[in-house]
Amino acid sequence: MTTMDIPNDYAVELSPPDISAYRDGNAGIPYVWTFDSGKPGPHAMVSAVVHGNELCGAIALDWLLASDFRPSGGKVSLGFMNIAAFEAFDPSNPNASRWAEEDFNRVWAEGVLNGERDSIELRRARQVRPHLDTVDYLLDIHSMQHKAPPLMMSGNHRKGRDLAAMVGVPERVVADAGHAAGKRMRDYSRFDDPSAAAAALLIECGQHWEAETVPLAKLATARFLVGLGVADPDLLAELGAPDGEQQYFRVTDVVTIETDEFEFAQQFTGGEILPKAGTPLGTDGEKSIVTPYEDCMLVMPTKRLWKGQTAVRLARREV
Repeated sequence: MTTMDIPNDYAVELSPPDISAYRDGNAGIPYVWTFDSGKPGPHAMVSAVVHGNELCGAIALDWLLASDFRPSGGKVSLGFMNIAAFEAFDPSNPNASRWAEEDFNRVWAEGVLNGERDSIELRRARQVRPHLDTVDYLLDIHSMQHKAPPLMMSGNHRKGRDLAAMVGVPERVVADAGHAAGKRMRDYSRFDDPSAAAAALLIECGQHWEAETVPLAKLATARFLVGLGVADPDLLAELGAPDGEQQYFRVTDVVTIETDEFEFAQQFTGGEILPKAGTPLGTDGEKSIVTPYEDCMLVMPTKRLWKGQTAVRLARREV
């Protein structure tokens, strides 16, 4: 396990579910389950624990599997991804198990998957990759380091925004191209091809360990499956409804850390909309980082202030 010495500022309100009963899977891949309705429809997949310390997705998948969920059309796959990191979760040091050896959500470039590099995460990615190649629509459930408004990351293309609008939660939808450090699973292959019908979403349900992430993870999952016509509407019973109309944003700038001396100008947690252009955000060595335009939204500022990491993304509102 790669040590990440990052202090935790938040109460750990969630406990990881016991997913050992799902170890064998039924799709030829450990911890991946597929259910085929035998009726026409797309192949939809919901994935969880791409990062081992993000618990709400595992709870949402356990909720479906424990209830013996079966699709009403098409196929549905449910997959727990980074098992090694998830099994290492320790509530006394909850930041440490984000990954085992490297970030599972930065290895999805074809060159990396086909290359000679090796890690626990890469072996798992290569194991699940053939199954992912059969998926038409993906919802990848995540959570965030800081307490901030939840986000739906829809990728760079209109098809992602359309899929997010179908799901209808959360209120903020952000179009973006990912990170310089590596390609996310959301952006893998056909999902990031504007000429392909396949599409994917990555939802950030709130701060990693707050209880409020679980109802949103369940609601987004149910609305995703019902909206695609692969689940009966009764799956939405008792899950509530969207709180308000969605707002759309597009990332225009990615602040990638270039030195070992990056510092934020103040404590940012994400979701802040800064009204003035030129507002100081931080310094990277001798370089000053400021907002490039008015009403600039900060997207998920990181605590992992290491060279090569994304410090923060900057987004502009879209109509």
